[in-house]
Amino acid sequence: MTAAYIGLGSNLEQPDQQIANAIRELGALPDTRLIAASSLYQSAPVGPQDQPDFINAVALIETALTPLTLLDQLQCLEQQAGRVRLRHWGERTLDLDILLFGNEHVQHPWLTVPHKEMKNRAFVLLPLTEIAPDLRLPCGNTVASLLALLPAQAVTRLPRQHTN
Repeated sequence: MTAAYIGLGSNLEQPDQQIANAIRELGALPDTRLIAASSLYQSAPVGPQDQPDFINAVALIETALTPLTLLDQLQCLEQQAGRVRLRHWGERTLDLDILLFGNEHVQHPWLTVPHKEMKNRAFVLLPLTEIAPDLRLPCGNTVASLLALLPAQAVTRLPRQHTN
């Protein structure tokens, strides 16, 4: 089993519910179990600014799937949530990214791991730091040290929702 960190994002059709559903579905993937999930975080879009703010989270899973098989499974979850790619960095019902897959480096036309933009995004590093404060990336840096290097970004941790 390999530990993998998954970035989740949504800004359409009840984004907080989209993320909650996706976190549950991650634990139901074949040969995979959910280990932890962060709080939800709200941030402005990275791309075009004429879209709603995003809700983001990070989940830790353990999986026996290969990185490309996991990517296929994540894309199936995105499609089930009604994802349509209208424009680059545009609005979406669900976006699932493999941030880290063990200590592996993956260079494939469809997948780059570690995720090439994660070091630049507080909406990834904040939830990642929440669930794995001592995590070291394959480059040797901790997520906390990378977060400290970022310029200020408006990211708000949302209160935890309690469910019965």
